[in-house]
Amino acid sequence: MNFGILIEEAYEAKKQSYAPYSGFHVGAALLALDGEIYRGCNIENAAYSPTNCAERTAFFKAVSEGKREFAAIAIVGDKREFLAPCGVCRQVMSEFCDAKQFKIILAGSKTEYEIYTLEELLPKSFSKDNL
Repeated sequence: MNFGILIEEAYEAKKQSYAPYSGFHVGAALLALDGEIYRGCNIENAAYSPTNCAERTAFFKAVSEGKREFAAIAIVGDKREFLAPCGVCRQVMSEFCDAKQFKIILAGSKTEYEIYTLEELLPKSFSKDNL
């Protein structure tokens, strides 16, 4: 799988970030199993708790369009570091993704990145299988 395109899409998504309070911009690009890519950016709110992460924005856009199966997500931020998704985003991913197969690409630049499975970042998760 060529993750370069997904990383590029995440950088494009980051341009739409609304981060007037933290000044920290994040972009994500979610790859559905059918090859469609959904972009997401972080969207802050003055009350803070209604703030939405880039990863969840991408997932919610895709799910609202009828997608339910995903292959990978790339996540980028302002700094040259590998930004892991927060716990809430990991839980959303676990609702729709195969923990052993879904890839999470943490990019510090367009050429430097690390790849994890959801299972590696969210071991022993709570899912619909637990209900």
